[in-house]
Amino acid sequence: MTSVRLRKGLQNAEGSEDGAAHEDHVKLEHKLPSGCASRRLWKTLSFTLGGTIAFCVGLLTSVYLATLHENDLWFSNIKEVEREISFRTECGLYYSYYKQMLQAPTLMQGFLGLMYDNKTESMRTINLLQRMNIYQEVFLSILYRVLPIQKYLEPVYFYIYTLFGLQAIYVAALYTTSWLLSGTWLSGLLAASWYVTNRIDTTRVEFTVPLRENWALPFFAVQIAAVTYFLRPNLQPLSERLALLAVFVSTFLFSLTWQFNQFVVLLQALVLFTLDSLDLLPALKVVLVELGVLCACLYLEACRPHPLPQRLALALQASRLYGVQIAGLLLVCALQFLNSMILGSLLISFNLSVLAARKLQKNLKTGNFLNRLGKLLLHLFVVLCLTFFLNNIIKKTLNLKSDEHIFKFLKAKFGFGATRDFDANLYLCEEAFGLLPLNTFERLSDTLLFCAYVFVLCITATAALAGALRNLSDPASQQSTGSTGKGAVSLKPETAYNLVHSIAFGLLALSTMRMKYLWTPHMCVFASSGLCSPETWALPLKAVRLYSPKRLCVLRYAAPILTLLYVSYKFWPGVMAELSELREFYDPDTVELMNWINSNTPRTAVFAGSMQLLAGVKLCTGRTLTNHPHFEDSSLRERTKAVYQIYAKRPAEHVHALLRSFGADYVILEDSICYERRHRPGCRLRDLLDLANGHMIDGPVQNDPDLKLADHPRFCEEIKRDLPPYTAFFTRVFRNKTFHVYKLSRNK
Repeated sequence: MTSVRLRKGLQNAEGSEDGAAHEDHVKLEHKLPSGCASRRLWKTLSFTLGGTIAFCVGLLTSVYLATLHENDLWFSNIKEVEREISFRTECGLYYSYYKQMLQAPTLMQGFLGLMYDNKTESMRTINLLQRMNIYQEVFLSILYRVLPIQKYLEPVYFYIYTLFGLQAIYVAALYTTSWLLSGTWLSGLLAASWYVTNRIDTTRVEFTVPLRENWALPFFAVQIAAVTYFLRPNLQPLSERLALLAVFVSTFLFSLTWQFNQFVVLLQALVLFTLDSLDLLPALKVVLVELGVLCACLYLEACRPHPLPQRLALALQASRLYGVQIAGLLLVCALQFLNSMILGSLLISFNLSVLAARKLQKNLKTGNFLNRLGKLLLHLFVVLCLTFFLNNIIKKTLNLKSDEHIFKFLKAKFGFGATRDFDANLYLCEEAFGLLPLNTFERLSDTLLFCAYVFVLCITATAALAGALRNLSDPASQQSTGSTGKGAVSLKPETAYNLVHSIAFGLLALSTMRMKYLWTPHMCVFASSGLCSPETWALPLKAVRLYSPKRLCVLRYAAPILTLLYVSYKFWPGVMAELSELREFYDPDTVELMNWINSNTPRTAVFAGSMQLLAGVKLCTGRTLTNHPHFEDSSLRERTKAVYQIYAKRPAEHVHALLRSFGADYVILEDSICYERRHRPGCRLRDLLDLANGHMIDGPVQNDPDLKLADHPRFCEEIKRDLPPYTAFFTRVFRNKTFHVYKLSRNK
């Protein structure tokens, strides 16, 4: 099994970094000279200083994460095969295509090799650019071949440094969003500090470098920053267009680099739909954000003056821009050669449904409170019904099943009946897809992040609720260019968006632990901006009748500064100790296996085994696979279940026939799966296979009455006894403490 161990005989001392805050600058912000020139100079200096800090913080975070990666694996010292094995599971599969592009004689041959690939899935030719989100690997391989860096930088370092460089953009985007929400760069510094000190819960890039989310989330953070800026009132037309262009580019790159993009963007669309329905965003702004996101050129057309009445003009703009987003999504789909997950996505169905509902329901935002509430509930019902109806029609018409396993998983997860579906149970039994553990909140509270987040959330949610009730009661009170409410309780549109965004992604993270990486970085942004925002402190101060501009200013800056000092004092020694802890990659069994495959099997050999291991086989040896970890294809899921019968209770001839039907020449059995103890009984891979096959599960588990005893022993255990029924079909050719490799006979 792959592990890391302490290096022998190595000690190292890391230097400290200076992260002092600029309190003098922020305290003087409300003491500006009255002269216009002095104010402009001060703003320029503030912007320059804040931008410089954003650049430095992003760069330092990138270096910090890269250093952790190096210290954990001793990446610079281990062999190439060990470096490749360190890219675990699907990470190794994605990196293999970067390696494949670099090894191709020409770029065109490499590109065609991806479009007509017959080594990722045996006995099939698939278009990898259609099936997987690997345009980033293609782009990097082209850059590496074109740029004059081959003599100075190895391909693997060019790859991982690019990803760590994206983390600098990620942190800078979080910093910028917090700055935009609060009006001071001090909140951006606090957000970046929280991101680093809560690294366990905010990122996993240092040990899963090529993972798709590590490519996509920096672009998503840039998109959120652009949306936040775009929602600010009184922007100049040029600023609005540039902001929308940034939204377009970042959303496009985000969608192109992660296969689950449509689910994230769907949640974001639901956030904007909610805010629009409650009048918490200006009407014109929300349609531009939702729909102009993927086509800035048509936005320019939509922004031309209209001779029509304002309400009719906005309706026409909404219709155009909803159509623009659908067209943009179809453009992404076209770049992926009509990717079925995008064609059948709920996002396209939702946008079409909103367009239709807008046409069907007139005067949606008129009338008294009860009238508007009834219209709103009816509008929501119509949109949801149309969404699921259209999605069902599209999937049945085009016979799309790419994301079927996701909905099976969600149905079982939220208690809509027990399932014996193998694919759904694979997700249900993984800790990463379970509920968010409570100790997560303990860690986040240690840095004061969760405490600050709850404080800011309660205040802003109260303001948002009051504003929404006021808007529903009196539509005239909603201001299209200012805050969402009047009087003591008010909320800026950009704050309202980030509030509902944070709640929506928080609920997602609570339900599925793996999704916390979408929530916790935004939690850093929202909490830090709230502590530095005058609106956050104004409401409680007015509630206890202690409000004054001076007291507001003191609280606005004292709270983040004290928090920064606390975080620095408590966690700086831990960060330094972490940087000084040196380990090394250690997985001799897998290295031995890969070396044996390279030396003793033909390059055309086909290997069967677990998804995770075969990704490494593809990367390290270039051999053909029967299955792999990219699970977003229904036929591949069926094939994987068939290959996994090597861990079920099946006879030798049955397993042999299944593997040979996929062209397998060798099968790799892993003791860590055959005798697995990591999962609880009932969730081990062998248990899931037994359940799917209708067999009783081994061990202290209460079996369902309809399950029956298997007629045959477990294949992975029985084959090691070298009995005649097995030796007739399988010949052992390699063995070590972890792996057993058998060659399949061809004449059966």
